[in-house]
Amino acid sequence: MDGAVNHEYRKIDVAVDGGLLRAGVWEPLDGGPDAPTVLLVHGVTASHLAWPFVVERLPGVRVVAPDLRGRGRSNGISGPAGMTAHAADLAALLDALAIDRTLVVGHSMGGFVSVVFAHLFPERVSRLLLVDGGLPLDVPAGLATDELVAGILGPTAARLSMRFAGTEAYLDFWRQHPAFTGAWTPELERYLAYDLVDDGEGAFRPATSYATTADDTVDMNTGEALPAALAGLRHPSRLLTVPRGLQDEPPGLYAPEHLARLLAAYPAVDHERVEGFNHYTIVMSPSGAEVVAAAVREELAAVAAVA
Repeated sequence: MDGAVNHEYRKIDVAVDGGLLRAGVWEPLDGGPDAPTVLLVHGVTASHLAWPFVVERLPGVRVVAPDLRGRGRSNGISGPAGMTAHAADLAALLDALAIDRTLVVGHSMGGFVSVVFAHLFPERVSRLLLVDGGLPLDVPAGLATDELVAGILGPTAARLSMRFAGTEAYLDFWRQHPAFTGAWTPELERYLAYDLVDDGEGAFRPATSYATTADDTVDMNTGEALPAALAGLRHPSRLLTVPRGLQDEPPGLYAPEHLARLLAAYPAVDHERVEGFNHYTIVMSPSGAEVVAAAVREELAAVAAVA
């Protein structure tokens, strides 16, 4: 399901620096021209099809979600990635759709992109909703690129160098993933199948390249864009965190002690710990998506209250 029970779904390509950015647009069937809009920004190796569970639970809301450069059908964009490049792409996407200002929701790396986007293009953002991402991770200083990527992403990064015979082989690989035990759905299969592209040599690979993932991982952990954005944070910001990580392991991306330090450093961020989910299922499961969609509805109500 692409969220089309309550929406009409279409795909667009937008010219950005280095190529074309693919995005999904879900127009509400019952929202009209004045429907509220939300921009959804996915994680480091994901695509816009990470979001249909959430979209389905947002009737009356216009939803826009890109494949970030280097991912999905935006994987042909040339040039560097990084948080600043992604932010510029988001601005171009909003320009193409004539969207002046919107609530921005970022999951995982999408949270980091969203924070930087709000800093560089403050007039385009009404509020920020960050889902298990956006505040600095607890990583040792001085790691080499491969060590940093492996330490944060683990098997998620290793998968990017793998090759698969076809869609079924790729789905079989993911069926073993501990994050999706008990959470396997047709929507998840559609998301995973979309990620697979021809490698040009008779096999298939994930759309996201390791090089792009490495560039982004280094930038969001050691680059200058995120610290500057957080230092200048001026939009109402809400952070949802979960207790389990990419491999369904505790304590997740934000261990309690580290999270406490972050919240003390950034007291303007409103935090909620959401029990019962891991880094993936908070977005890509029916019950997790309901939590995120409820938060989106609340944030949209807050936007409307000051409009």
